[in-house]
Amino acid sequence: MKAIVLKEFGPAGNLQVAEVPTPKIAENEVLIQVKAFGINPLDAHVRAIPDWWKLVSGSEVTEPYMILGWDVAGVVTKIGENVTKFKEGDAVYGLIRFLGAGNGYAEYVSAPETDLSLKPDNISFEEAAAATMAVQTAWVSLVHYGKIKKGDKVVITGASGGVGHYAVQIAKSFGAYVVAVSSAENRDWVLSLGADEYIDYKTQNFEEIVKDADLVHDAVWSEDETHLARSLNALKPGGTLLSLMVFPSVDFIEAAKEKKNITVVRANLSDTPDKQEDIEAINALLSAGKIKSHVSQVFPMEETYKAHLQIETHSTVGKLVVVP
Repeated sequence: MKAIVLKEFGPAGNLQVAEVPTPKIAENEVLIQVKAFGINPLDAHVRAIPDWWKLVSGSEVTEPYMILGWDVAGVVTKIGENVTKFKEGDAVYGLIRFLGAGNGYAEYVSAPETDLSLKPDNISFEEAAAATMAVQTAWVSLVHYGKIKKGDKVVITGASGGVGHYAVQIAKSFGAYVVAVSSAENRDWVLSLGADEYIDYKTQNFEEIVKDADLVHDAVWSEDETHLARSLNALKPGGTLLSLMVFPSVDFIEAAKEKKNITVVRANLSDTPDKQEDIEAINALLSAGKIKSHVSQVFPMEETYKAHLQIETHSTVGKLVVVP
């Protein structure tokens, strides 16, 4: 089968198409013919920095090449003897083997049945592949860490991004009042997702407009804590700051608690306590059309490296998907 392999950590150009063996499956796994796989910022970090591979896979590199990718959608072509959820021919999608080596950048991938859901009929394979890591990240952040509830005022920065556009929809599904922050060119689209207010970050400072948020979902990439500090100022005393792209320091966390009794958390998908319940809840929202994936670009397999170059701009609207 064809796969995108990485033989050496480094730039996006190191991602190459190669012929590799089709994976075998364990008794609790299925073999999937991949119809689409998603690209995440984390993919680019892992590709570029050796320490990130060790962080997400839990091990050193022992093979002559690596296959990245956790977000997949496709058709089951074979099932292990202990598999009960799926049969051959089922259309499925999921975040596979996270944390671990996903191996999703390929024409076929093996996956534990517990990582997968039946693809709703109302979404495409591309939309399903998009709705995996990003939507689960937004869900875990708002539901588990933010304890979101009806009537909460929620500021979502990076609202037009991969995680951000799902966060807007999830927050609205809980009955929150959503203030979306992004650039003017994405205003109409983000408002169509359900946002109640829109702030153009290029011409307005959101922290000067909003001072009483219960939650700030900060999904903006930054080299330091500057953007997080702005998000703090948008929160009311006792609020919660959810940091998705920056690891806040202990000093930052303690100062926020002391100054305004604000809880600052680094939303971490790997700490999900109720993964199966989350997957089922998200799948129900997708099936009902209450969450929709916005796929801004679809790349052929040979151009996976171009998808990485785009994701590294930190300005992608919605999600990027590759079709083998």
